[in-house]
Amino acid sequence: MISITLDAKRSLTIEEVDAISRREATLDISNDPEFVTLISDGADFLRDQFEREGAVYGVTTGYGDSVERAVPVDLVEELPLHLSRFHGCGLGEVLNIPQSRMVLAVRLSSLCRGYSGVSLELLRRLELLLKNDILPVIPSEGSVGASGDLTPLSYVAAVLIGERDVWYKDERKSTADVYAELGISAYKMRPKEALAIMNGTSVMTALAVEAFMRGEYLSQLTTRLTALTSLALKGNPHHFSKALFAAKPHPGQVKAAAWIRSDLVNVPSSFPEGRLQDRYSTRCAPHIIGVLEDMLPVIRRMIEIEMNSANDNPLIHDRQILHGGHFYGGHIAFAMDSLKNLVANLADLLDRQLAVLVDPKFNNGLPANLSGVQGRRSSINHGLKAVQIGASAWTAEALKHTMPASVFSRSTESHNQDKVSMGTIAARDALRVLQLSEQVAAAQIIATVQALRLRERQNELSSDHYSHDVQQFLSQVACSVAFIEEDRPLDDCLRLLISQIQLRQFSLYEEERK
Repeated sequence: MISITLDAKRSLTIEEVDAISRREATLDISNDPEFVTLISDGADFLRDQFEREGAVYGVTTGYGDSVERAVPVDLVEELPLHLSRFHGCGLGEVLNIPQSRMVLAVRLSSLCRGYSGVSLELLRRLELLLKNDILPVIPSEGSVGASGDLTPLSYVAAVLIGERDVWYKDERKSTADVYAELGISAYKMRPKEALAIMNGTSVMTALAVEAFMRGEYLSQLTTRLTALTSLALKGNPHHFSKALFAAKPHPGQVKAAAWIRSDLVNVPSSFPEGRLQDRYSTRCAPHIIGVLEDMLPVIRRMIEIEMNSANDNPLIHDRQILHGGHFYGGHIAFAMDSLKNLVANLADLLDRQLAVLVDPKFNNGLPANLSGVQGRRSSINHGLKAVQIGASAWTAEALKHTMPASVFSRSTESHNQDKVSMGTIAARDALRVLQLSEQVAAAQIIATVQALRLRERQNELSSDHYSHDVQQFLSQVACSVAFIEEDRPLDDCLRLLISQIQLRQFSLYEEERK
């Protein structure tokens, strides 16, 4: 178990947030006196400013377009409650439990920067929710990505004050009931604390962390499946030679070609058989995968800066109140719009590879639809015909979702929020594209494994022709994918593979990446 202690200087990595989401890491708030003083000073300054001047945005004023509406002193304490309550209009599917953990971790990271004017008690309460795995039930729809994720994050604020629902022990329960069971009192928000919780980018950023991890893994899996496709088609391994890629050295495609080359190290000397130049879906795979590999560091940097920054409004610094727009999720929107485009290209690549594998006109001697039946029963068996149709449907839907969300800004909130990021929609789109692309990858796992087994039955390949890493991968997959002789339903097999992909259970190129 990894133990992480947050203060104003400690930044979280994508991998750490992912580990927190899977309960493989704990998150604590620092007790360092310097950090405690920093947080306390910000909260005390806000209190003093209110007592001295009586006018602080979000404390003695309404929110957003209502900024010119003065709040009477005797109603100031109720204002945070109203902010959380009137935003309780989220719809759509709720975030799953790991995603909810990520939202809390990312919001804590932002508030620990020391710019938000919140109390140490608020940070401790968020820490308590994570430690006890009391997780807000957060609807996924209702955010335009500026002022941050107001509506979904209102469900975090509501749980702090003992309202709405939580996930607890894998069940959805009333927050009030869970607090009563555990002897936890509802938290009383200080002025501006509800605003600090809600006016940030933590939902879109948490979803972006998940999308990054899944996209990174799918890139490696697509690389492995490309190598297996080349083997199954008796393709030309020289398409991936080191000398060839030295002539056009984009680092990502050089890396992808090297991974494929390592998988094909034991290819029979007779390959290629047939075409001197393989079709683009094999030959150009490093060039397609390589774009994502080159962009992953850029996307990582955007996500990690966002989740380790102060992104609410206003901010407190050097005893000044700074009014700005750091809640705007433009970087996450762009990162997710870009990621979903690159991931959909992987789905399209795998779909084309699968189409070649099942087609006897192009697959270099393999049976039609990779059917495992020969003789008279072959007339009633159709192999992977429907799987290929399904993969085509999933690919088409993934490609349809690549329209950038960030260009669909809408003017909201009486034209105060008149240019918004759509970052949360972009992140949700990216996760949908990943889901569909992982489905295509699961189909291609079945196809490549079936094709290799057919080659083995034809004595054209043996385990000696597989690299050590490929042998390990095929051994892992064999536990989930049996040889397909007579036709049988494959939906359960596909679902199992999709789950294993999303849990990153297959060994790929981790050592090379490190």
